[in-house]
Amino acid sequence: MNVELKNLSFDAACLARTDVLVLLAPSEAKLPAGKSAAADWFKQVVKPGVLGKGGVQQLQSYADPRFAAKQVLALHVGKGDADTVRSALSGVLRSLPAGTKTVMVSTHALALTPSTAKAATPGRDWAHALVGAVEQGTYLYTTSKAHTVGKALAAKVTLCGDKLQALSAEFDVAKAVANGVAVAKEWANRPANLATPTHLGEQAKAMGRMRNMQVQVMGPKEVAKLKMGAFMAVAQGSVQPLRFIVMQYKGAPASQAPVVLVGKGITFDTGGISIKPSPEMDEMKYDMGGAASVLGAMQAIGELQPKVNVVALIPSCENMPDAGAVKPGDVVTSMSGQTIEILNTDAEGRLILCDALTYATRYKPDHVIDIATLTGACVIALGHVRSGMFCADDDLANALSQAGETSGDLCWRMPLDAAYGAALKSNFADIPNIGGGRAGGSITAAKFLEKFTSDYKWAHLDIAGTAWVSGANKGATGRPVPLLVTHVLQHAAQAQAPVRASSSAAAKRAVKKAR
Repeated sequence: MNVELKNLSFDAACLARTDVLVLLAPSEAKLPAGKSAAADWFKQVVKPGVLGKGGVQQLQSYADPRFAAKQVLALHVGKGDADTVRSALSGVLRSLPAGTKTVMVSTHALALTPSTAKAATPGRDWAHALVGAVEQGTYLYTTSKAHTVGKALAAKVTLCGDKLQALSAEFDVAKAVANGVAVAKEWANRPANLATPTHLGEQAKAMGRMRNMQVQVMGPKEVAKLKMGAFMAVAQGSVQPLRFIVMQYKGAPASQAPVVLVGKGITFDTGGISIKPSPEMDEMKYDMGGAASVLGAMQAIGELQPKVNVVALIPSCENMPDAGAVKPGDVVTSMSGQTIEILNTDAEGRLILCDALTYATRYKPDHVIDIATLTGACVIALGHVRSGMFCADDDLANALSQAGETSGDLCWRMPLDAAYGAALKSNFADIPNIGGGRAGGSITAAKFLEKFTSDYKWAHLDIAGTAWVSGANKGATGRPVPLLVTHVLQHAAQAQAPVRASSSAAAKRAVKKAR
């Protein structure tokens, strides 16, 4: 993604040489200051009825002598709110020819004020909306498509406006988040034969070259020594060896307890012996969406270098129906020592996560968040708009909700009442991997995971409805990378606040003593 910010007057933007000039035009435009013929043209375009209700959504001009651009496009962006701008601009960028080399986007008509932004700080909202639009509009999966290799839109996109440089700090954050989203999309979109557990481990190792990042990738022997019986049970039906990926970003003193992110990495899920129906089974390559989002979040964190410690744990394997696969009714022993009766081999995500959640205890974390495409039941409950968030700790739940609202990567808190756990009973093990039938399935899955998190604050994000879209525009969304990165940055800011306060107090005491 090649994007930059530039302070530029409206007249200067109209005279800039570029392949495409996009003039964002809200219904109630803040008409840009300009005395050129181009400014007059734009003022005529944004008159009621020309763009917007009952009219076309965009007007184009080719080789217009009033502009230096080869193509000029006035784009209607509704009321000019950040979400509409993101959607409209990304759509235009996707429609541009692959040979387009430069695009300039004028934000001069937008009122970049809190009244048009959901967040309290307009800079963050607008920076993420504009940069997010560029990421969405320029991303194109090409890894396994020979005829599209090299044909993705690789244009340099310049976002210009009056005093736009004031957004530079948030712009840098937005770029890092967008890069993380692109990483998550890439790995989730890859077919399972090009995104095996081994491939994920290699990607993590490559990211280990980033400053303050350390990576360890464990194989079957190391995992067996850890006694991760639940994780190994899921992997035993596949010829692809499992990988347990541990990434540590050390941006703060070792005394600061880390945030731990745990991503479900089932690189393909057949359902195992409890095999899934064939329609849309190809989409089960997305069952490592949690792992992909954790990789994406660590990419962004590595770029931003916040003063915080973050650990990423990714248990990764395939769930296959081989002759050696785990069977319904088998009982396995988890790393925690709890035994699990596997009543349904298609409820495998919670089995690999429970061992990773037990492993997380060794880091004495501030809190742990697991991210997983865990249940179809969550899709029924929340659809494809919000991820399901399960958390018994009010402060952590509120922090994640706030991060979701700030980033636009929304989640919704779901119940964790003790009564939901009553269905998790087994005559032959400490706990079954399913319980209670279909009703409340996302909640009973969360209750299962909760049994392995007694040593720390914990939250579970079920992203089964938000990690990818189906249909003609099938593809990964990169969610919840924005939510995770925003949460980590907010946590880092809070962790630094006492230090700054303490330093300030110490300074005042020193001054008083000196007097």
